[in-house]
Amino acid sequence: MGMDSEKKMLTGNSAAAYGVKLARVRVVPVYPITPQTTIIEKLIEFITDKEMKAEFIPIESEHSAMAAAVGAEATGVRAFTASSSQGIAYMHENLWVASGLRLPIVMVMVNRTMNPPIAGAPDLSDSLSQRDTGWIQIYVENAQEILDMVIQAYRIAEDKNVLLPVAICYEGMVISHFLEAVDIPDQALVDKFLPPYRPEHVVLDTKRPMHIFIASDDYLPEYRYQQEVAMENAKKVIENVDVEFKKLFNREYGGLLATYMMNDAEVVIVSMGNISNTVRMAVRELRKEGIRAGAVKLRVFRPFPKEAVCEALRDSKLVIVLDRAVSSGFGGIVYPELLTALSAVEPRPSVQNYILGLAGRQVTVANLSSLVKNSFAVYQDSGTGNPIQWIDVRGL
Repeated sequence: MGMDSEKKMLTGNSAAAYGVKLARVRVVPVYPITPQTTIIEKLIEFITDKEMKAEFIPIESEHSAMAAAVGAEATGVRAFTASSSQGIAYMHENLWVASGLRLPIVMVMVNRTMNPPIAGAPDLSDSLSQRDTGWIQIYVENAQEILDMVIQAYRIAEDKNVLLPVAICYEGMVISHFLEAVDIPDQALVDKFLPPYRPEHVVLDTKRPMHIFIASDDYLPEYRYQQEVAMENAKKVIENVDVEFKKLFNREYGGLLATYMMNDAEVVIVSMGNISNTVRMAVRELRKEGIRAGAVKLRVFRPFPKEAVCEALRDSKLVIVLDRAVSSGFGGIVYPELLTALSAVEPRPSVQNYILGLAGRQVTVANLSSLVKNSFAVYQDSGTGNPIQWIDVRGL
C-alpha cells in the first residue's frame, strides 16, 4: 500500500471509475452498454456528490461519445470514455480520429464477445478487432491493475514523445462485476505522479487556430510514419512509467509483459488478460509433474513488444499461444504477431496456437495442464506440432 491509501472491496468497473476520479479527468462522455454501464453510474455518483469536478455528457451513441471525447481533449482537458462489444465497433470511425489527431484520450474497453450470436460473456474479439486504429492497447487481469493502469495510462498518453490514445482492456463480468480488495491511493500521491495536463499545443485554440485538411499523398505518409514512431516510443515510456509507479505506490506490473517461472522453462504459455491467473496455476501444477513450464503475460498488444517477447522466449523450446479471438481465415490473432516477432530468434522455438475460451467458455487448470502435456509430448516426438488447434469445440 502507498501512504494514506484506503482499502475497499470494488468491482473492476468501480475500480476503473476510481482511477478516472484520481486522474482528475474533466470531461466524461459515455454511452451505456453492458457490461460497461456501471462505470458510468459510479462516475455520475462521484460528480453528483461533488467528489469529482467533471462534466458528464449524456450522449446518444458510442460514436458520439468518442466524438465528444475528441472534442474535449482537443481543447486541452483530460477526457475519458468507455464501451464494450458492438459499442466499440460503432466507435470505429472516431477511434481513427482520436489517434490521427494525436489526442491522449484514455478509454476502458470492457471486453464482451462480438455479435451474433449475442453473448454477455467475454472474449477479446471487440478490442482486438480495433488493433489497427492507432490506439495503445493494454490488457489487465484484476481490479487493482485496472485502477492503477487508468492512472498510468494518462502519464503514457500525455508524454510528449507519445501523444496517442490508450485503451485499457479487461474482461466483462469476470472482472467488471466481481468484487476484489483494491488499494485506493491517496489523491496527493496520485497528483505527484500525474501532474495537471498542460499540453504544449491544442487542436481547438481560438488564440492559435489550426486547419485540419485533406492530406492525400502530400503529407499522409509522413503523418502515419510519425504515429508509428510514437508507438515505438511508447514502449520505453510504458516501461519507465511502471518503474516510477512502483517508487510511489509499491506496485509494479512488468511494463510490456510479465513473466512467471521462466528461468529454466522449456515450454511456455503465452496469454493476455484474466486467463493469465489460470495459466500461472497450471504452470505450478506442471512443475510438480516435472515439466519445466513457464508463462508470459502480454500486457501490451499495441505497440506489440517484439524485442521483449524475443528476449523472454529466446531459450524456450515450445511456445503455446492462447488466443481468445479469431481472425477468420487465418486463426488466432496473437499467434501471427508472435510468429513474426520470433522470426528474429535463431533457433526459433516451435510455436503452437490454441483457440479457446470464446464467449467466456470456461478454461480450467486441468484443461491447460492437459493441453501442455499433450503438446509437449508431440513436440518431443516430432520437434513440431499442429500449429493451429481449436479447443473444447463440440463436434471436433
